Amino acid sequence: MITLTEHTGSSVKEPLKFEEVDKEHLKNNDFVRFFGKKEDGRICYQIRYDKEKMDFQFNSSYMVGLDWVIPNKVSIQVLPKLNNEEIEVDFLSMLFEALKETENLKHIEGLCEIDFKAPRISVQQQQDVLTPFLLIQFLSVLQVIVKKGLRKSYYKVSESLNGRVKGKIGIANTVKKHHIKKKLQYTYCTYEEFGVNTLENKILKKGLFFCMQIINEYAFLKDRYIYLLNYLQAAFEKISDDVSIKEIKHRKKNPFYKEYDIALKLAEQILKKYDYNITKTSETLHETFPFWLDMSKLFELYVFKKLKERFPLEGEVVYHKKYHRLEPDFIVKESNGDYELVVDAKYKPRYEKGNILHKDAAQVSGYTRLKSIRKELGCSGNEILKALIIFTSKDTDNQSIEKEDILNVEDKRYKELYKYSISLPKILQTVVEVER
Repeated sequence: MITLTEHTGSSVKEPLKFEEVDKEHLKNNDFVRFFGKKEDGRICYQIRYDKEKMDFQFNSSYMVGLDWVIPNKVSIQVLPKLNNEEIEVDFLSMLFEALKETENLKHIEGLCEIDFKAPRISVQQQQDVLTPFLLIQFLSVLQVIVKKGLRKSYYKVSESLNGRVKGKIGIANTVKKHHIKKKLQYTYCTYEEFGVNTLENKILKKGLFFCMQIINEYAFLKDRYIYLLNYLQAAFEKISDDVSIKEIKHRKKNPFYKEYDIALKLAEQILKKYDYNITKTSETLHETFPFWLDMSKLFELYVFKKLKERFPLEGEVVYHKKYHRLEPDFIVKESNGDYELVVDAKYKPRYEKGNILHKDAAQVSGYTRLKSIRKELGCSGNEILKALIIFTSKDTDNQSIEKEDILNVEDKRYKELYKYSISLPKILQTVVEVER
């Protein structure tokens, strides 16, 4: 397996791990993998072989994940760029923290890409981050659904009734199950009932049941989420998990219940990962589908949660609203008028010691000059609207956004352009190995 860190740049000639057998397989072609649509230009990795110099060059973007370069021959893993031998970014904690802000549920589409059609990759448990990643998303969305209350609707019930008839009589089943056996008082009927035992809730219950089995294999997850699992299990106690694979695969989507659609999609991904077979959740050999996670988008979700902690009132933080086809990360407008600024999240630790890149400064400064944004923030004159870039940092322990500090560091070259560093959750490698 080839091991890289994200955003290496094309100057990297040797990844963290690159075996001789992999080199022989890769010499004849160049390889590239895109995240989402190819025309978007977001690469997961790129491998080039220079036949004249007889060496390889690697390039990676802001994606982390696991994939095949050559199916069943050469695999590749891309790790977060802030990782080192002692500390690694705990992006599972980032995800769980971000999803505490329920508005983020509207924006997790496109966060992760899974290739269910590709062969699975055998990995050690600590490399199988896809399973806990799906589990955390699913439990977070399910928690929101349960707090609001499980959705009720009409659903079909088929059962044998004693001495009475309800709904539509199933003649064939009545004869086969009862009349042949001389049980003439029984009638097999199909009718509709209103309640929570719907197909959608059954699928969610099935996904929750799988999660309860999966979490036993991950001690670090069990300690953190066991109380949430117990809470969710109690909410689904009266719902059946008797649902067939055919029903799961052919369920109808409902655009009016966004949270349900997100949870159902995640439940299906969890069930599909284990081939709808509960016994596979306890297998010692871990196999995972190729997947990619957009770390820059995850960082945006994380920053949004942190901004909402400091600007909690409705409408004070606007996330990814479009203005004439332009889409700034955040617009901050405090209700008392103290803070009015455009905020951009940049997953770039280099800003701790260096100046803001011209293209990033031009991007966020362009937002501040857009008339529709200035109007929304109440700027009617010629004053310069403040802009802030929030970036990742390895050199700070600050995991929150403090209002009194966000405008303390102005860029040396641009007026009213500020930067603010925030630390990401981390875990010690030695601790992880003991826990897992």
